[in-house]
Amino acid sequence: MEQPQGVDWTVLVLTCQYKDSVQVFQKELEVRQKRQQIPAGTLLLAVEDPEMRVGSGGATLNALLVAAEHLSARAGFTVVTADVLHSAWILILHMGRDFPFDDCGRAFTCLPVESPQAPEEALVCNLDCLLDIMTYRLGPGCPPGVWVCSTDMLLSVPGNPEICWDSFRGARVIAFPGSPAYALDHGVYLTDSQDFVLDIYYQGTEAEIQRCVKPDGQVPLVSGVVFFSVETAERLLATHVSPPLDACTYMGLDSGARPVQLSLFFDILLCMARNVSREDFLVGRPPEMGQSDAAVAAYLQGARAQLWRELRDQPLTMTYVPEGSYTYMTSTSEFLLNFTLPSGPGAKIIHSQVERQRPDTYLNMSWSDFFKKTGIREWDLWDPDTPPAERCLPSARLFPVLHPSRALGPQDMLWMLDPKEHGGETLRTWRASWRLSWEQLQPCLDRAATLVSRRNLFFCQALRKAQHVLEARQDLSLRPLIQAAVREGCPGPLLATLDQVAAGARDPGVAARALACVADVLGCMAEGQGGLRSGPAANPEWMRPFSYLECGDLAGGVEALAQERDKWLSRPALLVRAARHYEGAGQILIRQAVMTAQHFVSKKPVELPAPGQWVVAECPARVDFSGGWSDTPPLAYELGGAVLGLAVRVDGRRPIGARARRILEPELRLAVGSQQDEMAMKIVCRSLDELQDYCQPHAPGALLKAAFICAGIVHIRSELPLREQLLRTFGGGFELHTWSELPHGSGLGTSSILAGAALAALQRAAGQAVGTEALIHAVLHLEQVLTTGGGWQDQVGGLMPGIKVGRSKAQLPLKVEVEEITVPEGFVQKLNDHLLLVYTGKTRLARNLLQDVLRSWYARLPAVVQNARSLVRQAEECAEAFRQGMLPLLGQYLTSYWEQKKRMAPGCEPLAVRRMMDVLVPYVHGQSLAGAGGGGFLYLLTKEPRQKDAVEAVLAKTEGLGNFSVHLVEVDSQGLRLTLPQSEASL
Repeated sequence: MEQPQGVDWTVLVLTCQYKDSVQVFQKELEVRQKRQQIPAGTLLLAVEDPEMRVGSGGATLNALLVAAEHLSARAGFTVVTADVLHSAWILILHMGRDFPFDDCGRAFTCLPVESPQAPEEALVCNLDCLLDIMTYRLGPGCPPGVWVCSTDMLLSVPGNPEICWDSFRGARVIAFPGSPAYALDHGVYLTDSQDFVLDIYYQGTEAEIQRCVKPDGQVPLVSGVVFFSVETAERLLATHVSPPLDACTYMGLDSGARPVQLSLFFDILLCMARNVSREDFLVGRPPEMGQSDAAVAAYLQGARAQLWRELRDQPLTMTYVPEGSYTYMTSTSEFLLNFTLPSGPGAKIIHSQVERQRPDTYLNMSWSDFFKKTGIREWDLWDPDTPPAERCLPSARLFPVLHPSRALGPQDMLWMLDPKEHGGETLRTWRASWRLSWEQLQPCLDRAATLVSRRNLFFCQALRKAQHVLEARQDLSLRPLIQAAVREGCPGPLLATLDQVAAGARDPGVAARALACVADVLGCMAEGQGGLRSGPAANPEWMRPFSYLECGDLAGGVEALAQERDKWLSRPALLVRAARHYEGAGQILIRQAVMTAQHFVSKKPVELPAPGQWVVAECPARVDFSGGWSDTPPLAYELGGAVLGLAVRVDGRRPIGARARRILEPELRLAVGSQQDEMAMKIVCRSLDELQDYCQPHAPGALLKAAFICAGIVHIRSELPLREQLLRTFGGGFELHTWSELPHGSGLGTSSILAGAALAALQRAAGQAVGTEALIHAVLHLEQVLTTGGGWQDQVGGLMPGIKVGRSKAQLPLKVEVEEITVPEGFVQKLNDHLLLVYTGKTRLARNLLQDVLRSWYARLPAVVQNARSLVRQAEECAEAFRQGMLPLLGQYLTSYWEQKKRMAPGCEPLAVRRMMDVLVPYVHGQSLAGAGGGGFLYLLTKEPRQKDAVEAVLAKTEGLGNFSVHLVEVDSQGLRLTLPQSEASL
């Protein structure tokens, strides 16, 4: 799923409570920008908040001033000007006060969720969720202005809250539903029918809260999210030069002004509420302040009077998000139940578990039980004059930090879990130590060290997760983890883990995926430089580790690969080439997995034809209607495949064939090309050396040479010369001739069907009969020997007759089963009348497409996994549409199938083909490029019957199509046909 369009923030400001933490959190923002959570061009600012402990109003004004300063400087001004706000989207995030459950505050509290769509895997903190909400849910569509968001709450927002920004001015608050009972201890908005805010109640009376109830029975809670228009933000910014509001900013404090405590909601916003009078507003005070002396009250009254003058005429409206949720992160353990147990659809993991307990406990014990169990007394933790109400966990001097005679460690706290095991000595050591409370320790925390330790722990568990994902064959993508490991500068441990998984794998599929992940790590380390990932993988320096894998020594091969890898890490070009060779190593393992199909290749001896007697195999082409790519290894045996295909004659002919015969000379005569001998490429092999290039697909006659080897006629590793092998077994040699009347790269399955025809003819000429289903598996074996790879749908489509579904289960050995589909009477003829082939004039180039698809599959990219499952599911649905004879529905499946192919292999649709398909849309039920796409044949299911001439006329009028041609096509009811024509028995 693609990420929706978000807000390109101009400035992002994070307000921090402690001066020594500003640099720490500035780096955290920069990390998130590198992870693409924050737009690349956003100016990042972490600033100290002068008075965050008592409210976020002053923090907002200070952050706005700092943002305007930086924007003014960037624009070349020497003074602060509000003009810079007119083209700026500013996000201010307030860190808030101390939080007892996380050393780094509420913003960096880890949540039990993962983000599958994130480009890099990382711990998800509350800050990350709020950034996502502000950037992709609440922010999109808003005009320039200033968003303010607290980080002291957990928010959930639906994908499209439908906020209207037409003719917006003033300020807007975002509210979420809450129960009237919850609102008794919280803030709520009172609005009119047009959503103008009339008043804001904090811990209001039941009568006040009832006035706020919405039709859904809930009340709109104050959520901590506000938007200021440019005009309102200008008004607010203007107050920073006027006392006493200047003291809300660092400039006022640096000028010696007395700090003023200001609330965002009950000072700044409240003065805009329509039902609030000037008199009531001036004498009020924000709930954050509590009680204060008369001088403070007078000072605050002056600040409120200035806010009233500047902001009273600005409208304040509310957007209510009924499907959203809001939870304030309180300082009680009861709150932890909200986020330690995953409940939402995005929740995946648990960092900790909190059980419901009585309030003010420690180690899940009441203080009296704790004292009884450990021997600790109240006076050890609190001074005698500490009031009982203040004798709580934050003020308890529990934590030893210094001992007069020895260093302290974790054991000096852990003993409390089981005091009996440690004896009284630990209690005496604890008492003799200088101890501090949590409140005393909080200002001394090294937050940078905390975040580094947290990140290291994350990568430690991430390596275990990677190992489990691979060994358990889970469809989870490791690419975000790979990106994170490389970004954090620690790819080494990840590579070592992947090596370990590959070397110890019992399943070649697991090992191949682990090697593919190594290739991804190397490619990521190249950082987009060094060339394309797809390319050759036969450098001689990598042949030694490859030879181990070829011989089945997986552990030795993985170790040798790692040794060679270390020599290729110095620059991007070498990293990319190393990645290609790791993918090449994975191909070896795929070949070994696919070769298990040999289990299902059976032969039976038949009468040996006389020398000179030709055996002719003729085959139709195939058209894939649904499910293609699911038959391709490793998908075929890791996911399981299902492909619906048709055997077809093109312009009335069966375009693919082969013929073989025995000859008296102990040699192999090969011919490739037209059935007319004079047009064929001819090769004569008289020694084993001349067959050694059987595994190089582009070598002349490679497919035919591989056919002799796979048929068991020639043993390439034998010590016997070719001549002697042929004489001993057959009394002479063989002649094999193959042809195809289809253009190269047609997409109609030519190569695999040709391999099946060659094997069938050759086996019969050698006195062996091979059934069609056995032949399907034999072709799988041959293509692995040839090193072209490929799946099974082509030979199923062309060797088996009519309309059928081929299937393979998610298991090894790889077995293909075929079901012929029975259609209503007369439907085949109807299909023939409506089916056309159009040669696009573009040659299909599928090899790089295959590499890209396999790379995406091994990475288990969520979109690719989902699409692959959809291919299999639709193949079964398409089969049912054939059984019902539903032509328009088949057209819909055909068009949908092409969209699935494009998602599987982006770039498989040439522009000229797209132009061709667009002009044909009004005339067809559906259309798709054959095979993997990229060119070759386009097939159409036309709305009207017999439309060859009409289609030709439409395409002829379309510019830029090149050399296209339109062909008749009909379903072939016979499939592979093997004959021994007596008239051709000659030498």
